[in-house]
Amino acid sequence: MKTLIIFTLIGLLFSCKESASDNTTTSVDQESDNLSSQIINSKIVDLTYDYSEETIFWVTAKEFELEEVAYGETDNGFFYSANNFCMAEHGGTHIDAPIHFAKGKQSVDEIPLKQIIGTGIKIDVSKNASKNTDYLVTINDLKQWEQQTGRIPDNSIILLYTGHSSNYPDKEKYLGTSARGTEAIKDLHFPGLSPEAAEWLTKERKVKAVGIDTPSIDYGQSSDFKSHVILLTENIPAFENVANMNQLPDTGFTIIALPIKIKGGSGGPLRIIAIL
Repeated sequence: MKTLIIFTLIGLLFSCKESASDNTTTSVDQESDNLSSQIINSKIVDLTYDYSEETIFWVTAKEFELEEVAYGETDNGFFYSANNFCMAEHGGTHIDAPIHFAKGKQSVDEIPLKQIIGTGIKIDVSKNASKNTDYLVTINDLKQWEQQTGRIPDNSIILLYTGHSSNYPDKEKYLGTSARGTEAIKDLHFPGLSPEAAEWLTKERKVKAVGIDTPSIDYGQSSDFKSHVILLTENIPAFENVANMNQLPDTGFTIIALPIKIKGGSGGPLRIIAIL
């Protein structure tokens, strides 16, 4: 329902420009205000980690740096603050665009907005993942969710909740190592989506995107990143390091996931929210 409200609101905002009659415009404005009010009065969960020196990046990626340019009163009597920042595309809460692991597929600026806005579902595998840091979400996990909740809706955005996010931002616990560089890759340990389950989602269900509360869609010990390849080849983007999934129900929410629009980018920082 929230998804319908959001898309209706977008349509109404555009239709306001095209209304020829003052009465029609007034009516549309009132309806638009009502829909806006419904969204504002809903619970909104921020699923995004902030960027700071604590932000977790892949062990070979450039970490977040913030350079202060100005902070304070100017000679003209007003306060002014500005910074420069620098970082890799893939760190913190971010999106993997299809081009990240699939030649010729969408870069982050080419992902249709409708692909990253839609009905969300949460598949909770935290009980199993708590017993195994290298846990792989299985087809059986997905089918068990469907047995309890119903078939995964077409065009939904799937969030995989492993509970591993409780370790963020402790690098040792979250990544499996606090070391950096190529040599640290062998020490990575965290849950992910099995290639078999990724294949099942692409072949047996129709999904828009898949998110997870770990550093990667593939588990830490992966060396071939098959789940990435399977999803991204089908132009299904991945959301990684998604925060606060423990605040979401299994169903009944809308996801809005808007990345920074880098032309030709393989990914980028993502501001993702859930509207309940």
